[in-house]
Amino acid sequence: MRFAWIDLREVPGRQLQAVVDAAVHARMGGVVAADAELLATLPPTVTRVLAPGGQGPADPKKPGDRAAKGTGAKAARESADAGTSSRSGSSPAADGIDVLLRRFGTEDELDALAAGNRAAGGTPAAGIIDVRDDRTLQLSCAGAMRLPYTVIHFADPTKIPLEIVLAAAEPADGKLVTVVDDLEEAAIVFDVLERGSDGILYAPRSADEVFALARLLQATTPQLELSTLTVESIRHVGLGDRVCVDTCSHFEEDEGILVGSYSSGFVLCCSETHPLPYMPTRPFRVNAGALHSYTLGPDNRTNYLSEVGSGSVLLAVGADGRTRRVVVGRAKLESRPLLEIRTHASDGRLVSLTVQDDWHVRVLGPGGKVLNVTELRTGDELLGYLATDKRHVGLPIGEFCKEV
Repeated sequence: MRFAWIDLREVPGRQLQAVVDAAVHARMGGVVAADAELLATLPPTVTRVLAPGGQGPADPKKPGDRAAKGTGAKAARESADAGTSSRSGSSPAADGIDVLLRRFGTEDELDALAAGNRAAGGTPAAGIIDVRDDRTLQLSCAGAMRLPYTVIHFADPTKIPLEIVLAAAEPADGKLVTVVDDLEEAAIVFDVLERGSDGILYAPRSADEVFALARLLQATTPQLELSTLTVESIRHVGLGDRVCVDTCSHFEEDEGILVGSYSSGFVLCCSETHPLPYMPTRPFRVNAGALHSYTLGPDNRTNYLSEVGSGSVLLAVGADGRTRRVVVGRAKLESRPLLEIRTHASDGRLVSLTVQDDWHVRVLGPGGKVLNVTELRTGDELLGYLATDKRHVGLPIGEFCKEV
């Protein structure tokens, strides 16, 4: 599970209590502070991380004060105290403190941290390191293998060093925490190498940013319960505009996107991952359907295919109901002969799909079976999804709505 540590050391004094309350309410993974007394007031539902010395927050009892100026990265670099570079790793266990955050910049300092963690009865020590060259990169990889938490600030904006640490730490039990300066960077860090950093260290500017971060951490896609649909009719309906959706991802052989003429039901349209005669495969594409059709995206929201374009986010859906987010690179609209496929679910619900009238257009059946739309017959079975919500501007709404 991804997590975030909220860094209080640079939060303005007038915002501090609100940020603390938000961190607790949003169940952030941890809170980092230089004030042990402040951490001791927090519930054990958050990991309380003490970063002795360095740039600390203003006293929360003085709302007019502000913390020292700087970025989260600067605070990370300055988190060491006089004893950080000593030969001792962990310290005697302290009430209200779960982890001590200590800087390391040499092999000897890393050895001291690891040795201290092996000693019984102490507070576990996490390491923090500033990666700015190959030596510190290699040292961060070693820390990720040996410490329970390794906090890394990458001096350069490229994510290649993070990829290297992630690959090196793949077999490790410890957690990698990356310092980020804003929520956009946090989203990128969580996606690096598909796995992403286990956690982030972030200094929010307000309680609103804490809640925005919580929403980012919860941004997962659902497992869908797909239904079997039975074809009841297929008919040629003439010329119309259809949309090909070209994504920035490679579809698996049993994946596609959900498309339907009605907001209450969708058919699983197959990607062009499978070999086709006369043309190469395009594993990023779904020949989705007529431009009026709905397609299902994240957060249970639909869009018309006419609204989908570069930068849109849709759901890739597997034949087993698994889902993932895919980004649209472009949508291509062209006039083509169209074919209407009408199906019904086991409860009698009508699910309709209008697609290009061509053998190359395919849908998926039970078990991920690939079916050419021009070869469908009455009684054939397709995979689809039945929605219980009516829609208004793509959002679910509990109102009367009849689609015909």
